Amino acid sequence: MQLFRVKYLSFFFILISFFSFLNIIYSYYFNLYLNLNTYYFSFIVSALIGIFFYKIKTSEKKSTIFEKILTILLGYVLMPLVLSIPFYLSIYNLTFLNAFFEAVSGFTSTGFSIFENIKHIDQGLILWRSSIQWIGGLYFLYSIIYLIDIYDESLKKSLTNFISFNSSEIIKQSIKILLLYSGLTLSIFIILSIIGIRSFNSLNLAMTIISSGGFLPVNQLSSILINDFQIIIFSFLMLISFFSIFFTYNLIFLRNKNFFYEDIHLFLYFIVVVSIFFVFFSYDVNFTLNFLSIVSSISNIGISLNVNQSNLNLIYILLVIIGGSFFSTSSGLRFLKIYSLTKYSFNQILSFSRPKNVFMNKLIFSKINFDSKDINKYFLTILIFVISLFSLTIFLSLSNIQFEHSFKLAVLTLMNTVNSSAYGLSDFDFQNLHFLTKYFLIFFMIIGRVELLSLLLIAKKFLFKN
Repeated sequence: MQLFRVKYLSFFFILISFFSFLNIIYSYYFNLYLNLNTYYFSFIVSALIGIFFYKIKTSEKKSTIFEKILTILLGYVLMPLVLSIPFYLSIYNLTFLNAFFEAVSGFTSTGFSIFENIKHIDQGLILWRSSIQWIGGLYFLYSIIYLIDIYDESLKKSLTNFISFNSSEIIKQSIKILLLYSGLTLSIFIILSIIGIRSFNSLNLAMTIISSGGFLPVNQLSSILINDFQIIIFSFLMLISFFSIFFTYNLIFLRNKNFFYEDIHLFLYFIVVVSIFFVFFSYDVNFTLNFLSIVSSISNIGISLNVNQSNLNLIYILLVIIGGSFFSTSSGLRFLKIYSLTKYSFNQILSFSRPKNVFMNKLIFSKINFDSKDINKYFLTILIFVISLFSLTIFLSLSNIQFEHSFKLAVLTLMNTVNSSAYGLSDFDFQNLHFLTKYFLIFFMIIGRVELLSLLLIAKKFLFKN
């Protein structure tokens, strides 16, 4: 047990019990008694585990990065086990594997679902699915802080004034993140309600957007977004999970400009992508539909309206791989990493052709330089992604899934993005997959949510002990 810092996990189990209690209240208020008892079980189990983990005495020695990674991975296994209780004990006769698959998919903000028809699910369980995403998104943000030592120096500098690496300051900033995360969720809910979306749908969509999740409270998004104005507002709201969670905070309080350097790069990237789509890909379809798919892809949410654009599927997949901000709930390889690696590579090539010139590896709009250590981490991250993508694609192909679908599904799994018509996978059937395929998808959904470099550090621990 000393390898795991389970006291860190105790807060999230208490949070699960809190959301279980809210579901109990909601079910009583709206007379939803079908699955009421299941939330009592999740409430009791999560509360007991949370208290038990908090009471466990741990070593006062500073945690190693290896112990931190194992703790985060343990959380991605244990918490979905508790979160799957309402699914498993519900009236819908789900197997344990299907219930666990649904819970992991929600907790990692992926959005794959074994439910074929959401209309058949009671509102309490729909709200529970969305709550799982919300908790998972918060867990992911806290995990970034917890694993901050594995990130490169240039990215850590974007949080310098927020985290000073002592316990009291980390607790203080963790509370700030919780308040920001909750405040943004409430803001999204209010805006969606103002533009005419039903309150229940607004609440569920708010938790989906802030967590970069993929669960919907209905079968089709088109039944909620019924006009262009709603589509545009909804698309802009999805950008909240594309930029840093501190972006809004920095804008309001006008913090040090260094904190904006990543968001400035992301804003320019966003403008370029939208401009390209507007000029070259909007001749045969309403641009608002393209705009929603663009924002949904770059933020790794993945939901889209049912529009057949098979010629754009791979472009949207590429946007998913690039991803969003370092300190956001989105996944992906991160635009800034790809940009830095590309710039460094060009500088290296030019240094051979023009040896007398000096080429600076500096991020524009900032005073931050990246060195060879950072570049090595970027390269290793991409290498691990390619190996993981190749492995999962081959396995899915061997599971009698068409190769094109296997490739797309592998990308979406590793990038924790829901399948939709934007990627040509809206009708994919997860419920009837072979049980081994489901376990593989569960494993890689978790791997995709943990920094890919963590895998290398774990391998190094076991393979190179000296």
